Amino acid sequence: MRDPFREGLAAGWQYIDASELTADKELEADVVVVCSGAGGGVTAELLTRAGLKVLIIEEGPLRTTRDFQMKEAEAYPQLYQESASRKTADKAINILQGRCVGGSTTVNWTSSFRTPPTTLNWWQSAHGLKSLSVEAMAPWFLMMERRLNVSRWSHDPNENNAALARGATKLGIPIEVIPRNVKACWNLGYCGMGCPTNAKQSMLLTTIPNSLFLGAMLVSRLRAERLEISGNQIKSLKCVALKVDGLNTSGINVTVRARHFVLAGGAINSPAMLLRSKAPDPHSLLGKRTFLHPTLVSSGLFEQAINGYSGAPQSVYSDHFLDNVAVNGPLGFKLEVPPLHPVLFSTTLQGFGGAHAKLMKNFANSQTILALVRDGFHPQSTGGQVRLRSDGSALLDYKLNDTYWEAARRALLAMAEIQFAAGAKWVTPVHEASAGYNTWAEAKKGLADLPLEPLLCRVVSAHVMGGCGMSNAPERGVVSDTGRHFQIDNLSVHDGSVFPTSIGANPQLSIYGLIARNATELAKTLTRQAKAVNLQ
Repeated sequence: MRDPFREGLAAGWQYIDASELTADKELEADVVVVCSGAGGGVTAELLTRAGLKVLIIEEGPLRTTRDFQMKEAEAYPQLYQESASRKTADKAINILQGRCVGGSTTVNWTSSFRTPPTTLNWWQSAHGLKSLSVEAMAPWFLMMERRLNVSRWSHDPNENNAALARGATKLGIPIEVIPRNVKACWNLGYCGMGCPTNAKQSMLLTTIPNSLFLGAMLVSRLRAERLEISGNQIKSLKCVALKVDGLNTSGINVTVRARHFVLAGGAINSPAMLLRSKAPDPHSLLGKRTFLHPTLVSSGLFEQAINGYSGAPQSVYSDHFLDNVAVNGPLGFKLEVPPLHPVLFSTTLQGFGGAHAKLMKNFANSQTILALVRDGFHPQSTGGQVRLRSDGSALLDYKLNDTYWEAARRALLAMAEIQFAAGAKWVTPVHEASAGYNTWAEAKKGLADLPLEPLLCRVVSAHVMGGCGMSNAPERGVVSDTGRHFQIDNLSVHDGSVFPTSIGANPQLSIYGLIARNATELAKTLTRQAKAVNLQ
């Protein structure tokens, strides 16, 4: 299999692996983009196309096609934040986020949804974002769908997804096919470990290579520590090189100077960077209203093999339980399924010892449904808060309140009913106190009485949003609707941290579309400024 990234490096692309530096270094650019995921990748490509000198900084390693061996033991430590074990402060929610060139786009499951109209409408009415209408955003979504080959999955779903479709249809619950950003997909099912066939149209395969082809520079294994701020301007970015292990610093410092700085580290890392930098925060909004889709899990056993590790990981979904509640009423949830691989499955399941081993013995016949809870619209949905540990690293506090647990119970009931309707012989919520249920009637009674609380009921998430929320005024947000920081003139935030709520859908296409809009505007502004300086 060709490795186009490595071919480009051999042809002379500008790239530095900071773990190989032997002395302190200074770098300069028109724009420095911190991190290379959905927001950073789109920004880098559009600014480079505009003729600007762009420097991309990535804390994680560069891993490309030839490195992806479909092995969990290699993928999680190399490609994920905290080896795929990042958690909230109370350890009650597991959070999956990428940490490599391409960020989470390198390891996500390719589901690509436009921001739901209900969400955009709410942002307009509740957060003053009048310019972000469905009609105004449609061309930007279309632009990125074409750029990244987003289309409805045309193959039959694997049995893991088919069970969701079968059970929901039997109950009269509408289901839809998930759009995916793939091209000539081999239908392997190992998307979460990096695509070994160049099918996933991630930033690693699309925007980052094109940026380098056009003259941008990439530096990997370089940790962006803090911004040096003077008044309303950033003067430089202070970075530290990491060793080959990607965890420990080498003692080498790198200083970056630029006309403009773009943070694109995601909705935990970008707020943390600003907190470390003591960025202006006159209204105490930074890091607050950080939202997940706090996700519930239901597991069912079937007579037939499910083999949830094989085939497109996500191809079927239902928004029935989102569409039938008011956006600011009881929390709604989206139903999808995850891929099932042994390490991911075993570390999510409840139990230990013999009970856990018994569940693992039935791995091939296990089917799982996820309920992604939409947070941030209800008056009691205030989300979490990013803060700093004593060493300056990021930590997310996220308290799950009664409003959430009421939705969780409805979600667990809905998933169990669907699984039994699909033919499951046994269903359990992923919950430490559940022994599982043999019939829907038994599940209905048991789930109604099941105690729901942190650590007892397993909650996970792969979607983090907010913390640098956008609004129409400084007293209501950290950035404007174009991503420009309200107090720092040469700073933009281009990632999911700018969302004022969760969105109720997998967020990658929402980030692509919004950042395509904002990066295009930023490119126009910076090129006009450059021309004005040259004329003088």
